[in-house]
Amino acid sequence: MSVSEQPPAALGGPAAEIAAGYAFEGAALDLGALLWDGACHPDAPIRIPLPVLNRHGLVAGATGTGKTKTLQLIAEQLSANGVPVFLADIKGDVSGVSAPGVDGEKVRERAAQVGQEWRATGFPCEFYGLGGTGPGIPVRATVTGFGPVLLSKVLQLNQTQEQSLGLIFHYADSKGLELVDLKDLRAVVAFLVSDTGKAELKGIGGLSTVTAGVILRSITAFEQQGAGGFFGEPEFDTSEFLRTAADGRGIVSVLELPSVQDKPQLFSTFLMWMLADLFNDLPEVGDLEKPKLVFFFDEAHLLFNGASKAFLESITQTVRLIRSKGIGVFFVTQTPKDVPSDVLAQLGNRVQHALRAFTPDDAKALKATVRTFPNSPYDLEEVLTGLGTGEAVITVLSERGAPTPVAATRLRAPESLMGPIDASALDAAVKGSLLYGRYAEAVDRESAYERLTAEQQAAEAAALEAAAAEEAEKARKQEGGRAPKPEPSLTEQVVGSGIFTSLARSIGTQLGREISRSIFGTARRRR
Repeated sequence: MSVSEQPPAALGGPAAEIAAGYAFEGAALDLGALLWDGACHPDAPIRIPLPVLNRHGLVAGATGTGKTKTLQLIAEQLSANGVPVFLADIKGDVSGVSAPGVDGEKVRERAAQVGQEWRATGFPCEFYGLGGTGPGIPVRATVTGFGPVLLSKVLQLNQTQEQSLGLIFHYADSKGLELVDLKDLRAVVAFLVSDTGKAELKGIGGLSTVTAGVILRSITAFEQQGAGGFFGEPEFDTSEFLRTAADGRGIVSVLELPSVQDKPQLFSTFLMWMLADLFNDLPEVGDLEKPKLVFFFDEAHLLFNGASKAFLESITQTVRLIRSKGIGVFFVTQTPKDVPSDVLAQLGNRVQHALRAFTPDDAKALKATVRTFPNSPYDLEEVLTGLGTGEAVITVLSERGAPTPVAATRLRAPESLMGPIDASALDAAVKGSLLYGRYAEAVDRESAYERLTAEQQAAEAAALEAAAAEEAEKARKQEGGRAPKPEPSLTEQVVGSGIFTSLARSIGTQLGREISRSIFGTARRRR
């Protein structure tokens, strides 16, 4: 229903009831104006109350229907209301939110249609990049912090292998072995399948040598794909996303992802790590006047593709519980069927752009989408296939928490630049950030790899010295001498203490307390 430019008629009947459903008293974001009976009604604004944005949401629609501009529109108004925002920039075209938009005939026309007082405005932004790949302040996670559930997803392990990786993490956690980067994890797995570590392998719950070998090969292959740089230190503190600018506006954190588009499993799982990390660290706050952060999860279908049961359960629980910590999550994808029903049920705010029905599968997806909306006076199958770019069907939660009437809507125009900023401007913004010096340079401190290597070398040296002493003793016996038995050397005492036969027992003593984990398997931060 790309609405023709008919002059709006006076509202009455169902249209008046729909408009009344969006007449909120408190602070709200303006999304656009009601579409009804072939006309756009600027006197019937479609809005979303600010307090309900922690009740999560979905922005869906076919490619090219305006989802990214909708994110930009919502992000701008959240920032203006003092709410920080996180956006993943998959295609590299969201960076323009930091710069004023460009006035033009199309912008003025859209603003007039929806009753918008458009002003070119840029918003405070920070730009990030995964592991220092591409432009942006580097975002890294330690392997310990990332945890076995998420790492299994990026390594594409099956359920048995995922459970085995969990046992390996449990072993490292129980010994206080912190895994900073992938070489640490590889060192622990290699130790457990070595002659020295096999005894430890038997004691951690039936982990087979064959499965451990498969995991080791998966880690090695993952490193060879250039993914090693995403893990390490300094580990990014996700509380950086909760900041506001000096003028009180919320900072829009933009994760630049064009350089890792070929690693969808990696970046989608990293987004989930960020969300899980926020969930772990933030206190319970209940319902607030406005959220602490709104987190847009772009290309959400990538997160759920091939996900294990444990992974899906963790996502569902995180989304269900993070609301009470003041975080709102919006999943962005093509159709609601991309999101599991248990997660979809948590998404109270819906912006559905146009869908196509070119194939039988498209038609099936269209019918499924219509069934997810409340009853409506619109013929939603017809409306959803006829919406133009920048138009959507919307239903949100009212201030009382009840769903609003379904409203076909022409959306407002973003006030920031609808496209990417120049590469030089982006680089200047990154280098000028106060956070750049904190995260720019990777740090490789002593961790599990160095500890295991040192212990292995000590054990090998002790074994060589013990063998040499034994050969010397045999030689003395062959010569018939009866030299007095010498006191055991320091090395022999070390060998006798069990280092050679069980490195891990000494490692556990050296590295300290056991690492605790959250419901998602991510490590809790040590503040």
